[in-house]
Amino acid sequence: MYYSSMNETGGRAAGGTTIADTTIFSVIHAAHVLEDKLEDALAKAHLSMPKFSVLKELAAADEPLSLGELANRLSCVRSNMTQLVDRLEADGLVRRVDSPTDRRSVKAEITETGRKRQADGSKEVGRLQEEVAAMVPIADRATLVRLLESLK
Repeated sequence: MYYSSMNETGGRAAGGTTIADTTIFSVIHAAHVLEDKLEDALAKAHLSMPKFSVLKELAAADEPLSLGELANRLSCVRSNMTQLVDRLEADGLVRRVDSPTDRRSVKAEITETGRKRQADGSKEVGRLQEEVAAMVPIADRATLVRLLESLK
């Protein structure tokens, strides 16, 4: 999504809109570009963003987590988490284990293969973060972070 009006100066864009009117489109476009770059980076580790997110949570927890807890931590509905864990289990990256305290509960545990894949994904994400940081002059980085935080 490119808007030629984003390059114009003087406070007015083509069609009489102000530059402020295009700000949201610029931010959304940048977010999509970064999301695409992140997906490409994780694909090098044979992961999607959702799979990487689950593996990252399980690796950080260093203990099995219930599917409900994973869903809460990643802000998604439990049925989606169940399907995602099904796919991760089929890939050999996690396994389901019984809860030692609740017979009705099942937890997800990261496998050694999952730990390796998560570490590979983290390396790719780190490379991407360095690449993106290099695009922004050092003097502008703190300002960029502050501006992005103000949008939350």
